[in-house]
Amino acid sequence: MSILQAKNLTKRFAVRGRVDVEVFCDLSFELEEGELATLIGPSGSGKSTLLHLLGTLDRPTSGEVIIEGKQVAAMQDTELSAFRNQRIGFIFQFHHLLPEFTALENVAMPAMIAGQTFDEARVRAAELLTDAGLGERLEHRPSMLSGGESQRVAVARAFMMRPAVVLADEPTGNLDTRNSDVLFRLMLELSRKHHQTFLIATHNLELAKQADRVLHLESGIFRESSATFDGSVSVEQVESQAS
Repeated sequence: MSILQAKNLTKRFAVRGRVDVEVFCDLSFELEEGELATLIGPSGSGKSTLLHLLGTLDRPTSGEVIIEGKQVAAMQDTELSAFRNQRIGFIFQFHHLLPEFTALENVAMPAMIAGQTFDEARVRAAELLTDAGLGERLEHRPSMLSGGESQRVAVARAFMMRPAVVLADEPTGNLDTRNSDVLFRLMLELSRKHHQTFLIATHNLELAKQADRVLHLESGIFRESSATFDGSVSVEQVESQAS
């Protein structure tokens, strides 16, 4: 079952209001339910731009983003904000935890924004933190957590609303090798346990190879790959190429 579809996405940015810079053109792919895919490519290739379009944080110049059969660009701002909160999970390079709140409160926050009380949200928040190995850190504020622990809180928060898809933008980019491995393993385990669809942008090829699919974006060219049995990554087909 297709959870997310990108159809003929094109994104251009105006430079000084006169010259358009094209990031990519006619980019198309789908993510299936429960699939974990990684997105690789050099800095400046458009990985973050693509995630912002898929996550409805920005709108494409042309093309469509469809999540659970809904054309998100057709939604009004209020409807889109509610949809984003409930159906899309985000994990960024920096955890963006609210410093004045505990780990438990940070994870519960999306549900509280959606109208639940803290008492209603706290049970699931605690379960997610426990799954992330932070059952003893529920009442700790971000200043009391390590960088790796804070990022695991951010992963738990992304799962709070049982989203259709979780989008992660370089989630291990600010972590050392050990914590990067722990975090990526957590996302793999949560994906399998909850049958959760993931798209993870990363520069770490060793981590990328553990995914179900590897997507490449470079110089406007989009390729799809898969991890081979020897652990290497092979390009299977070119999905989209800028004209």
